Amino acid sequence: MFRLDKKVAIVTGGASGIGLEISRSFAKQGATVHIFELNMDLAEREADLIIASGGTAYCHKVDVSKQSDVQKTIDKIKIVSPIDILVNNAGIAHIGTVETTTEEDLDKIYAINIKGVYNCIHCIIPHFKENGGGVIINMASVAASVGLVDRFAYSISKGAIKTMTLQVAKDYVSNNIRCNSISPARIHTPFVDGFIKNKYPDKQEEVFDELSKTQPIGRMGKTSEVAALAVYLASNDAAFATGTDYPIDGGFITLNTP
Repeated sequence: MFRLDKKVAIVTGGASGIGLEISRSFAKQGATVHIFELNMDLAEREADLIIASGGTAYCHKVDVSKQSDVQKTIDKIKIVSPIDILVNNAGIAHIGTVETTTEEDLDKIYAINIKGVYNCIHCIIPHFKENGGGVIINMASVAASVGLVDRFAYSISKGAIKTMTLQVAKDYVSNNIRCNSISPARIHTPFVDGFIKNKYPDKQEEVFDELSKTQPIGRMGKTSEVAALAVYLASNDAAFATGTDYPIDGGFITLNTP
């Protein structure tokens, strides 16, 4: 079950954190993975490791906020083989309320977290239509459903992703194009470790424990757990699933609600 043999997948931000685990898992399940990244040293290193493990991976320097970058790279890939799966994982975080969020902050979040996803979907839909269908997975967040303290810009960007997912699914269901989103709570990644180290150097273990306990299940999620859900949604076994947001949150949304 959940095999991706002979599938060709694009994973944006696919060389670090959740995106890297999705790239690895897709390759392990038989897909050819195309990693879109700005940091090519990182992307090439991770692609080489996937290849060394028996998978097939390529990396491309792409700024998802620039539609010309996205279009050029998709055109290059589809000359070699049809594309079956798009995972919109690339995104950035931001801390702040509406008062402390500057116009420049909001523009940056919009350019990557919203426009970047739009660019990728905009460029892939015609190809999917020509190819008889395809799968889109967007990375949303629990912030899209409940909001997070001091995450004004980030939360509204993920709310946009959740709505975009529903709209794309509805517009293209007759074209055999499925579109779903995944909403993780806090996932343990190197980004989390770096954030804690930089912000709380004198109480790293204490803060890690506090952040873990914000999930009712008592821990942060694993990147492998999010990747497993992505594999399922990308596979033919999920052929009946579209237009849905899938929380993977240790009970954060429902169990934290009074």
